[in-house]
Amino acid sequence: MDFDLSWVLWGLPIAFVLGWMASRLDLRQLRIENRRAPKAYFRGLNFLLNEQQDQAIDAFIEAVQNDPDTSELHFALGNLFRRRGEYERAVRVHEHLLSRGDLSRADRHRAQHALALDYLRAGLLDRAEEALRKLEGTAFEGQALLALLAIYERSRDWGQASDTAKKLDALGQGNFSGRLAHYLCEQAAGTSPQQAGQLLREAMKTAPDAARPGIELAALQRRANDAEGAFQTLSALARSAPSALPLVAKPLTEAAIAAGRQPQALDILRSSYEQSPSLDVLEGMVALEPDTARSRDRYVEHLAREPSLVAASRWLAGEKLEREQFHPQVQAAVDHAAKPLTRYRCAACGFEAKQHFWQCPGCQAWDSYPPRRVEEL
Repeated sequence: MDFDLSWVLWGLPIAFVLGWMASRLDLRQLRIENRRAPKAYFRGLNFLLNEQQDQAIDAFIEAVQNDPDTSELHFALGNLFRRRGEYERAVRVHEHLLSRGDLSRADRHRAQHALALDYLRAGLLDRAEEALRKLEGTAFEGQALLALLAIYERSRDWGQASDTAKKLDALGQGNFSGRLAHYLCEQAAGTSPQQAGQLLREAMKTAPDAARPGIELAALQRRANDAEGAFQTLSALARSAPSALPLVAKPLTEAAIAAGRQPQALDILRSSYEQSPSLDVLEGMVALEPDTARSRDRYVEHLAREPSLVAASRWLAGEKLEREQFHPQVQAAVDHAAKPLTRYRCAACGFEAKQHFWQCPGCQAWDSYPPRRVEEL
């Protein structure tokens, strides 16, 4: 049977035309898809900039459906879910990213960090801790350690907090010596007097300028009837941390009276007051001076240097008025007005309290309470 070459001559052009048409259709479809995905993405971005989070989420979901392999869209969607408090959906997005085999190492670490933040915001601290520990040795290690430190502080696991703070110090994430001293003081609170003394002395070595370890060690010594030891501890603290003397003044005065060291304590307080007048230091000086008339005059001298309603109230309490029958009412009014001025205020969040806190009850910041009261700030 002879082969007819005419079919070949006709078939080649037809095959070429069909191939060309198929390629054009594929290109057209690709262009349509490429246009659709960016359009949804930019629409979502526009909604996000206009703080329309519901519409932004819908647009990003559409973009992810059109291009499920785009990791950036998944990250954007997961972050939006977390910001809205939809932690379960955020977790699913980030877990889906982690399950992908084609994800780069950097994106895998990023997804792990995002997953840990989801758990943290949801209050699932155990899962958050587990997720954060997997970031050791990655670019997110510093952030993960800071988050772990917050978890351990919140759960009052001071041993783990100390280990984490040491790692952060070694990574160059800041100076955590003051924080470590606080952790040692917290650990000392739940131990025997002997162990507490060891921990507090270790805290003093860790942060020589910190006031808390010395104040708490002196209180421990006072409870053990070692007034002389308490006085020596507080005297050394007055030299190493002079800015904290308003906090040291009262325990120093009490220890000095118990140990018979009033003249030495008065010299320390006078020297500090001359450099930086303070109400608490003034109160200590008044308590150590036997001459009550002279001590009342100190309040007037303080008013000449620093306007103070608190000092005026203290002076008024020991004075005789021309119409003494009205003294109680006047005194009560002045004391009431001066009372808010004797509080301490957190420099980080503004939370006010009657007593000084080493860690703010409001924002949980450490050493955010100045040693001076509101009136002196």
